[in-house]
Amino acid sequence: MHRLPGLDLLRAIAIVWVMLFHSYFVGGLGDGWSWLEDNGWAGVDLFFVLSGYLIGSQWLKPLAEGRPPAFGRFYLRRALRTMPAFLAVLAVYFALPSAREAPGIQPLWQFLTYTVNFLIDYEHNKAFSHVWSLCVEEHFYLLFPLLAWWVARRGSLRAFVALCLFLLLGGMALRWWLFVHMGERPFVEVIYYPTWNRLDGLLAGVVLAATQAYRPALWARLQAKANLALLAGVVLTGIALAIFQDRAGLLASVLGYPLLSWGLALIVAAATSPACWLGRHRVPGAGWLALVSYSLYLDHKLVFHAVQTWLAAHPAIQGLAAFALYAICALAGGALLHYAVERPFLRLRDRLQAGRATRPALAPTSAGA
Repeated sequence: MHRLPGLDLLRAIAIVWVMLFHSYFVGGLGDGWSWLEDNGWAGVDLFFVLSGYLIGSQWLKPLAEGRPPAFGRFYLRRALRTMPAFLAVLAVYFALPSAREAPGIQPLWQFLTYTVNFLIDYEHNKAFSHVWSLCVEEHFYLLFPLLAWWVARRGSLRAFVALCLFLLLGGMALRWWLFVHMGERPFVEVIYYPTWNRLDGLLAGVVLAATQAYRPALWARLQAKANLALLAGVVLTGIALAIFQDRAGLLASVLGYPLLSWGLALIVAAATSPACWLGRHRVPGAGWLALVSYSLYLDHKLVFHAVQTWLAAHPAIQGLAAFALYAICALAGGALLHYAVERPFLRLRDRLQAGRATRPALAPTSAGA
């Protein structure tokens, strides 16, 4: 899928928003900006919607055209996309304990098996805890292709709608039950981190991709009214964030995530259209931020901690000057990880893909992922 300026802009917003949320714990922009920093966690939900749409498009478009699924090719691409940078950052966390943003960390095997979000003791092991969202993504990468292939084989709109409703309503019911019956346990561990509670954003993105692949006329009408969809998405997202003012409350836990996800999904749908102002022009710097966003997400807490340690010995640097230093170093750290680790493996992935595409027997399955 070619890069769309609107989606690059949203990905850039998402990573900046997440880093602002985490910067709050090292001083941030100050009290006047707490409203922006406090809601920065929602950047992860925007990433989920984007991932659901992009991965969903890679799988559903070929299936809609009757092409066979390329499971091995997909899993190899995902492994080369996500694992090298993750393992590099993980090595730093375990080889250099002093570099961690918090002293406690979950066992190594939980990171290697992507089970941190199920087993974390958040009160004592906060280091590299933001990897919970990567765990959710990896579970999605593992299961979605199989599920999409199964639904496509049935060729039933009713089955697809039933599955979506099951995931939507089942997630709401599960979070309600957990909130009522397990309220004595920490919110982060019970409600916020586990994959089965965080499928709303991925589901919303997949529905967008399914509409584009299987209902092109409906997708075209949505694209033609992109600015209206954008307005509706902003309003719905605003309502959801208002509900999340009590972030660990019952209403937020049950209803907040689907409202937020569908609001963000409308914004994502609008951003794919050249008729929308989000996708009409490239914002300077947004494409680069989108490019390095994964590396930024992985290592920004390490960088924040390093800067915080250095600033402790230089108390004269405070306020906006300190925040600027955090920002510059975070961007530099993300760029270093991207160009030194992530990018070489992406090039290897592309070379392997090109090599396989030259084999006539594999040519029919080489497109669309």
